[in-house]
Amino acid sequence: MTPAKYSPVTERTVLDLAALVGKSNVAVDMEKRIAYSYDEVPRFSWDREYIAEAVVFPETTEHVSAVLEYANRNRIPVTPRGAGTGLSGGAVPFAGGIVLSFEKMRRILELDKKNLTITVEPGVVTAEITKTARQEGLLYAGDPCSGDASFVGGNVAENAGGNKVVKYGTTGNSVLALEAVLPDGTVTWFGGKRRKDATGYDFAHLIVGSEGTLAVVTKIILKLLPLPGKVVDLLVPFPDVASAIDFAPRIQSEGKVIPSSIEFMDGKSIRLAERFLNTVLPYDDAGAHLVIQLEGNDPNVLADDMERIGDLCLASGALEVFVADNKTTSDKLWKARKCLAEAIMAFYPKYSLEDLVVPTSEIPKLMAETTRLCGKYGIEEANFGHVGDGNMHVNLLFPEERPDWHDIIDALLDELYDFTASIGGTLSGEHGIGLKRQKYMCRVMDGAQMELIRRVKLAFDPNEILNPGKMISCPGRGE
Repeated sequence: MTPAKYSPVTERTVLDLAALVGKSNVAVDMEKRIAYSYDEVPRFSWDREYIAEAVVFPETTEHVSAVLEYANRNRIPVTPRGAGTGLSGGAVPFAGGIVLSFEKMRRILELDKKNLTITVEPGVVTAEITKTARQEGLLYAGDPCSGDASFVGGNVAENAGGNKVVKYGTTGNSVLALEAVLPDGTVTWFGGKRRKDATGYDFAHLIVGSEGTLAVVTKIILKLLPLPGKVVDLLVPFPDVASAIDFAPRIQSEGKVIPSSIEFMDGKSIRLAERFLNTVLPYDDAGAHLVIQLEGNDPNVLADDMERIGDLCLASGALEVFVADNKTTSDKLWKARKCLAEAIMAFYPKYSLEDLVVPTSEIPKLMAETTRLCGKYGIEEANFGHVGDGNMHVNLLFPEERPDWHDIIDALLDELYDFTASIGGTLSGEHGIGLKRQKYMCRVMDGAQMELIRRVKLAFDPNEILNPGKMISCPGRGE
């Protein structure tokens, strides 16, 4: 049911939308509406069904502009959607209305070798950008684990992180400019191909990570880099979680190397990956694995770095150091790391996939508290993530159907989020707030910050039509 502050989608609305974007680009059958109303957060997580009233598939910026102008004028909520791989409920149509799906805006518009940029539409699959850049000897550094399926527009909306953040930063670090459509249909550009800009507010990077609540992105200019000549992956098993996590920051502080990746999997995650992929990993009985990726252009320098890090691993209690210096062995390691969210979804009837981020020095405390809380509430845990930048995916697992699932998970998250905030952490490092974490924002932000978010939202979107119910609600104007 559409909240009272919004207008419902009627037969007249559907006809009007078809006139704006073409009849074939509007869907109202229930099967499609349901399919486009959820992301990877399971439907059992919500207190009720959230179903779009119409799904619109724009093909151009002009289509997006026309739909937003119409929706804003008629007070119809609009939820932008990428590939649906999100893990925060960011694409769930909380207030019904229109879901705006970008699967038809999937063109790579330009690769500019002089300026080292690539310009794309939001529906381009992230891996296609990586592939296109690589063919020209260039690197797009964005590398979320969902890269083979996720759309780059969704990466921008959530400021996706991924595996290379420790060296290259999040998606936002690669964004130079955005073409954006404001809620009233106005089209504008934020940023440009330039690397520096001290003119006015940095609107481009305000839009990055705003989860589709301020504007709808229709073109993206991304920064490219020279492609490293050689990449080596190290798989390093440790006897327990604590020794693996304690070692991770020493790669940089003592090894004097900035890896492109430092990834972590605990023992439970290792065995989940093996079961899901039907494979066997080295030292699968280890307490934890680190995957360390090194890259460079000088083979001798890279070999020295690899030897130095390997010696440091062994001196710090590692059980072994496995070198994956060819595509086959490297792919095997990364498939294991990247499949873990899917493995959990396949093998557990109930689960909560968390995205906590803390100062790297506090990761041991976070892991210890997670274990304590899971023991207290009688559930299982599987933890993995980007240990090099402090972003840990804490996964709370229920091995069987339990009627008290909602009560347990709410109580556990209350304690876990409070503890995370107490050690300088926050709710999400890359998955976003969305619908899943919206009610917990007050745990990590004070009243002044919450009010600023409300003011920014209303400055861009005074009628609150864009992705309502996400990130934060405006008191007195809530859904």
